[in-house]
Amino acid sequence: MSDGPDVPLARISSRDNPLIKALRKLSQDSTAYRKQGQLWLEGDHLCRAALDRGQKPVMALFSESFWPLAQQSWGHVAIKNIVIPDALLPEISGLESPAHMGFVLDLPVAPPLNPIAASVILDRVQDAGNVGSILRSASAFGFGQVIALKGTAALWSPKVLRAGMGAHFGLHLLEGVAADSLDKLSVPIIVTSSHDGSFLHQQTLPMPCAWAMGHEGQGVGNELMARASLKVRIDQPGGEESLNVSAAAAICLYASSIFHN
Repeated sequence: MSDGPDVPLARISSRDNPLIKALRKLSQDSTAYRKQGQLWLEGDHLCRAALDRGQKPVMALFSESFWPLAQQSWGHVAIKNIVIPDALLPEISGLESPAHMGFVLDLPVAPPLNPIAASVILDRVQDAGNVGSILRSASAFGFGQVIALKGTAALWSPKVLRAGMGAHFGLHLLEGVAADSLDKLSVPIIVTSSHDGSFLHQQTLPMPCAWAMGHEGQGVGNELMARASLKVRIDQPGGEESLNVSAAAAICLYASSIFHN
């Protein structure tokens, strides 16, 4: 059976099917994508964002109840379509309320480090929501390369993918990078700190540059701090001691973008 001349359709009804088992790992194990070489995108919003960025799914999966509605608008976008019973959705979902569709994509090949690209460096940023939010800010404000040092949350994990809302597919992402690899950068590194450096709004910001965002509790580590060309802090007239790392990243990247526009 097929929904069109080029897109085969298969139906799966058993939770013991190898595909269901593979999707379960992709959706619930934060690093399974490294072993399987594939990504699981859940929900129509994230799937649409991937398509808008030029991605071609190797597989699209739909619930039985959603397939009649989805066939016309979604049935042609993947190499293959899979339909499963609604009762199987919790088996492959990382959400409390499972979505009625998802995509499987091949994991993009990690690019080499671009020494001259406007970049964001993530130094052991742990929270998936923070990482995804920073990726969105990087994409929005023209920082096309994100360098995740060892100890940072897995960039392609399901939770980071959801928080990134499609930003992944417009960025060059490097993960598991050692601090000494940053010596290849030709652009200056700017480090954020809650207590050290001059205020952001008083700085002349270089561009392109590499903004460094540190661990939620410990901040930027010593190895990265030693490589900084500039240290800045964000003025907080309301009296808060520090900002959430994703909020700080959005402010800093926006400041860079408007300074040079």
